[in-house]
Amino acid sequence: MQFGQAKPPAGVVFDCDMSGIDDALALAMLYGFQGKNEIRLAGMNVSRPSLKAVAFCEAVSNFYLGPPGPFGGSTLAVGMTLAGKMADDTPMVSEPLARETAEGKPAYNHSVQKLNDTADPLAVIRNALSAQFDQNAMVVLAGPATNLARVLDLPGVKNLIAQKAKYLSVAAGSFPNGQPESGIKNDIAAARKLFAEWPTPIVAAGSEVGEALPFPGSSIEKDFAWSTAHPVVDAYRAYHAMPYDAPSWAMAAVLYAVHPQDNYFQVSAPGTITVLDDGRTRWTPAADGKHRYLIADPAQKERVIHTYTEIASLKPAGRPGRFRKQ
Repeated sequence: MQFGQAKPPAGVVFDCDMSGIDDALALAMLYGFQGKNEIRLAGMNVSRPSLKAVAFCEAVSNFYLGPPGPFGGSTLAVGMTLAGKMADDTPMVSEPLARETAEGKPAYNHSVQKLNDTADPLAVIRNALSAQFDQNAMVVLAGPATNLARVLDLPGVKNLIAQKAKYLSVAAGSFPNGQPESGIKNDIAAARKLFAEWPTPIVAAGSEVGEALPFPGSSIEKDFAWSTAHPVVDAYRAYHAMPYDAPSWAMAAVLYAVHPQDNYFQVSAPGTITVLDDGRTRWTPAADGKHRYLIADPAQKERVIHTYTEIASLKPAGRPGRFRKQ
């Protein structure tokens, strides 16, 4: 039972591959919104077999939440797909994890060393949604649909998703009929299954949105200066030589998921998204379609980028109190 509020903040399940810097920035945004008590991160998965990517996700989580309190509140378990061979480390995740303090200790705490330190991504999704009030959850996908497609095959999960989640916000594809995009190409079968069978409305933030609304690299030096050690800042610096601006489609997916009615983006008419053999996405208008895609609004560009930098750079608020009022 929840005390002190009739309904808790919406629960978010975040599924990503943590291979691009926009994923790390999107995770920072999620914890920023959680710190403002607008959402609560209920579950997190990595859609590629990479222990370092999972360890980075846990390290970011611990950075924002701090250590568990005396009455519990353990570290958020991060799920990892077992499909495919173990992925090579990338500087974006390996360099922050290798950073040490002046005393020679890890700068960012995590417990992931081996496969058993990761969670089953299907259980993460199912359990996270099961714990939410009806229609008080959303799912954000940034990367291949491997985990979300597989969870659809579990008995009763489609009904559970329809009961608990309002919509799925996807950072993938290129719209209305653009070029192949890596989040789709890396698991075409899963993307096809997701768009064909996912039981809630889907809103997609394509690559063109991320390119039109880049995250400014200057924010890394300016807005995050309150901390001398920040895992997302270290990831940003390791991803490309500074200075650079980063595409933001994962951030767009998060922003729309949390604030769908605030007109940050234009939204297409209803339709159906299908996936072609080469990884391209095709959108077909349909009055009864359950799919839409985001369109960057030039009039809102400054507002969107300001929100990106403001929310992603917020200071950690610690672990959300069970009885904290909105």
